[in-house]
Formats: sequence, C-alpha cells, structure tokens
Amino acid sequence: MQKEINSNYSILLVDDEPLIRQSLYEILRMEGFPVHMATSAEEALDKLKKLPVDIILTDLMLPKMSGLDLLENVKKIYPQAELILITGFGTIETAVEAMKKGAYDYVTKPINDAEIKLILSKIVEKKQILKENQNLRQIIDRVAPASFCQMIGRSEKMQKIYQIIESVASTNATILISGESGTGKGLVAHAIHQTDKNRGDKPFVEVSCGALSETLLESELFGHVKGAFTGAIKDKEGRFEFANGGTLFLDEIDAFSPNLQVKLLRVLQDGVFERVGDNKTRHTDVRIIVATNQELTHLVKEGRFREDLFYRINVISIPMPALRERREDIEILIQHFIEKYNRINHKKVTQASEEVLKLFQDYHWPGNVRELENAIEGAVIMAKTEIIQKWDIPAMAKMSESTEGKSTNNGKSLKKVLEEPERELILAVLNECNWNRNRAAARLGINRTTLYNKMKKHNISFMRPKNHESR
Repeated sequence: MQKEINSNYSILLVDDEPLIRQSLYEILRMEGFPVHMATSAEEALDKLKKLPVDIILTDLMLPKMSGLDLLENVKKIYPQAELILITGFGTIETAVEAMKKGAYDYVTKPINDAEIKLILSKIVEKKQILKENQNLRQIIDRVAPASFCQMIGRSEKMQKIYQIIESVASTNATILISGESGTGKGLVAHAIHQTDKNRGDKPFVEVSCGALSETLLESELFGHVKGAFTGAIKDKEGRFEFANGGTLFLDEIDAFSPNLQVKLLRVLQDGVFERVGDNKTRHTDVRIIVATNQELTHLVKEGRFREDLFYRINVISIPMPALRERREDIEILIQHFIEKYNRINHKKVTQASEEVLKLFQDYHWPGNVRELENAIEGAVIMAKTEIIQKWDIPAMAKMSESTEGKSTNNGKSLKKVLEEPERELILAVLNECNWNRNRAAARLGINRTTLYNKMKKHNISFMRPKNHESR
C-alpha cells in the first residue's frame, strides 16, 4: 500500500559519484518511487524544466554549481519541491544552514537506508496531507457559494448570513440588520425579499430614514391628506400602503423620533395606521426589515429608543461583519468590482497587483465593502495597464505611507490604535474635498450621517480650521 502511495511522488537524484547514485537508485525504486537521475546541478535544473518532480535528493558537493546553489535555484523556480541534502561529516554546519534556506532535511555519509526511508516517508505524509487539504478546499469551494443574491463572500461569517437569510426569508418575522456603514445591510434586506416565496414578487420599498426630517419621514411612511401641512396640495400614499403585500426596508431606524417610534410600534403590533392629517384608519400587510449602524441597546439605556419597540423589531437579528473581520473575502470582492467597473467603463483591467492586494489586506476599511468598491471603481478608471497598481489608488497609498513602519502601539489600547488612522483618513479626505462633507462622505464610501457621527467621535470640527494640517 505504501509503495502505491510512493509511486505518486517522483524523485530526482543528483550525485556525481556513480556508485552512490546507483545504490540510492535501487533503494528508492524498491520503495516504489519513480526515480530520475542527474550527475550535476546544471543537469538537474535542465531536467526540472521537463519533469514534474516532487522530491530532490542531492549531494552537497557537486562539480561547478553546489547542492546549496541548486537549493536556492529550486526554491525560486519550484518552491513546491522538497530537497534533501547528502553531506559529509565536515559539512554538517553548511547543511544546517541549507535547512534554514528551505531544505527539508539532510543525511550524512555513509548513508543509512533506514534514515533516508524515514525522511522520505515524512515528506510523502506531508504531501498527502496537503493534497487532501487541497481536495477538501475544492469541495468546500464548490459547496460554499461565493455569492448569494448579489452579496459576495465565501468566508464562514458570510456563509452563516446566507443560511440565516434562507431560514427566515419566507416567514413574517421582523428582522433587525445591524452593522457598520458599508457592510451590506441593504443587500441583505434585498436578499431576504428576493428569497421570500410569499412576498418576493411583491414590492420592495426602501426608506433611508436618516436622510429625512421628522415631518418628511412621517409623510413618506404613512402618507398625508391634502392640507395636512404647508405644501400638502393633494393626498399622498405612504410607503406602508405602497409596499402592501411586500417588504418595507427602514434603513437607519435609529433616526426615528419618539413620536414616530410610537406610530411604528402600532403598525408592527396591529398592522394599522393613519395618514398625516387624516382620521381614517388604514390596514397594511408588510414584512418589515430594519437596519442600523448604531448600538440600539445603548440608545434604549439612554432613553432615546423605546425598549418595547426594540424587542418588537429584534425578532430576528442579523449582525453584519465588518470587512476587516472577513479579510479572506477581500480578494474575491476586488475581482468582482473589477469586472463590474470594467463593464461600466469599457475597460480591460484583469487584476490588482500583489502590492495592492497586500495593501488592501492590511488596511482596516472604516467604510467597509462600500469603501472598497469605491476604491476599485476609481482604480479601474485610473489604471493605465491591465493590472491595478498602488499609484492608481492615491488615497490608499497615503494610508499605507502614514502607517508604514509602525509596529508598536506605544502602550495605547487597540481601540485607540485603530481609531487614529480613521481620524487621519477623515481629515485627509475632508481637506481633499475642501471640507464639503457630502463629497467627503461619498469619497469615504459612507453616508453623510455616518460621517457626522465619526467626526463627533473623533472630535473633528464641522467648520474648516484655519491653516489646518492633518496631524
């Protein structure tokens, strides 16, 4: 059985001494390995160009190019190949140094058959495990979807989100989607509606509550009758009526005033409401999904959000992970956005450079997926070649330069360390946008309300300081 396994792993034997070469050849063949031979490092490198080799067994002392030189060349060109050095007693120190450079192991002359067999069995076992893991990864990749209803991500966290959506979609439960701005809360709401077998073909209506004043929001949701307030020149149907039978998605639910919270609670409990300025009670049958980037439990404790309303909307909770919590999805998100903005802008960008990928993996993404998308959109437009380079993304390059070489936190808390680059980035973008907060929010990939909250959090003035310099 072991010989059958060994037959899957070929060995290149490199030695300029015919007797040693022949002796090792017979040992290796008896163990079931396919064996190729070379008398020099140069010949070995030439054969490696033509032969798929898994293991290289080479003498350290070879004519012209040494076994150590062969090791260095092999690791550059064929990093997956494992190399075993054959050395004399006086060169053990060199062999140990070779292991630091990537050699798997070494054996000393005279060669002990049992020792070489043991080393080879360990290499085969290692390669078998890697092969099994690769096969398992391929199976997982086939089973685990990389996308779901326009959401992109193969990470464990995103797979859990997909499972929750499928479980709750066709129920009438009210759903609370929480998470930082830009994490994809709106996409989750759309996915729930699309997957809902009962309401998926009915209207999906979205309201950005934070963008409207209390009066406008009340009219938008519940409608109004002619003369209800200045400017109400005719009756207007509200979103609760328009979404009847379908789904109503209320984004930034934390923006609701106490008065509107009471009215929303009534709709949730009894499915009834009145238009603004009207006494007629109307009925609605809507699936309500709400979203927030705030900690509602904190707002409840502060008395700014009704506790009974919180429990009513928190029947099913879907917390969205920040992008920095699912970094394994960054690369496939980048590729997705490259393809998307290639189509829109008639470009032919194929990928991001290794430097850009590392930059994106290291960045903390305060604006999450929305910020990443904006960065890739700009990069695709600016790219002069088929590969996105660091200079195609000026804002990210600045962030990289500002954090380069900072390996310690100087005794600061993790929270403080993470906040500092976010503050610097906000200040830098505000300066670039001449302190136009709408443009700055768009550049950062967040909405205006979130930008205001972050400016308050980081104690950034809402007025442009004189002679301001980012510090």
